[in-house]
Amino acid sequence: MTHGTLTDEALHALPKAELHLHIEGTLEPELAFELAARNGVELPYGSVEELAAQYDFDDLQSFLDLYYATMAVLLTRDDFAELTRRYLRRAHAQGVRHVELFFDPQAHTARGVAFDDVVDGIGDALDEAERDLGMTGALILCFLRDQPVASAEKALTVGLTRTDRIIGVGLDSAEVGYPPSLFEGVYARARAAGLHAVAHAGEEGPPAYIREALDLLHAERIDHGIRSIEDADLVARLAEERIPLTVCPLSNVRLRATPDLRDHPLLRLDAAGVPVTINSDDPAYFGGYAGQNFTAVRDALGLDEEQARRFARTSIEASFASPERKQGLLAELEGWRP
Repeated sequence: MTHGTLTDEALHALPKAELHLHIEGTLEPELAFELAARNGVELPYGSVEELAAQYDFDDLQSFLDLYYATMAVLLTRDDFAELTRRYLRRAHAQGVRHVELFFDPQAHTARGVAFDDVVDGIGDALDEAERDLGMTGALILCFLRDQPVASAEKALTVGLTRTDRIIGVGLDSAEVGYPPSLFEGVYARARAAGLHAVAHAGEEGPPAYIREALDLLHAERIDHGIRSIEDADLVARLAEERIPLTVCPLSNVRLRATPDLRDHPLLRLDAAGVPVTINSDDPAYFGGYAGQNFTAVRDALGLDEEQARRFARTSIEASFASPERKQGLLAELEGWRP
């Protein structure tokens, strides 16, 4: 399969926005051990290598079990700042110029971590990145769909006190058995308060979950959404209504949502006119940040310059950045030459 001039360097230099990124999923094994030592937390693994060896998953649940176990090392505002800082540097080196990152407050407040410490730590690193790297970013508060709805309501109530940082709400964690319809009321409150709405749907869950996210939650973007390919009417609707999908190719393979990247529906969805973007999801666990997801797609599916540019343009246009910021990013993209 020829790649033309699309080298790793060219794809890493491609200016892009990242719209599907869980900040807790950027916790590399090395940082997990650093923070464990700093905070006196005992990890159930003897070394960085032993922890890294656990990053081989059978499905979404096996990943989530490890994800929540390692999260125990994140305790202070400084921890969240350092976690975010390291992600932003890596992402910037792979072309990310704007990020709308997910965070899971319920997973932290349940451990006694103050909500404001999470938000302010992430925010400190975003401010630094804007000053030092010219990157912009914002936070999307995600509800853990496998927790009671009342817990999501509580998280939203606290989240509404921090709309200086939080621009939207999302829905993540174990999908099957937890349809979007459960959260219709929470989302109605969030939207009434002026927050954007996105939702994970159609990763492991059926296409019907994508329809619910659109019809009941009024999601502006669908996170993952790859199982829409099983429903031709749904694909046509996504294309017609210009609903962006935030697709995470390496994640889909690592969690067995797609057996092989060569079978991934990304390019078929693109060919059908669905706005798709390429993202890294939980890059520390799934083997690659944003640029590496682009190179993996190139290697497995073939990716020409026009497609790469379109995915990057869609990521910018589908972001919730200000019109001025989008204009600046699109101008930067115009200047990209592979």
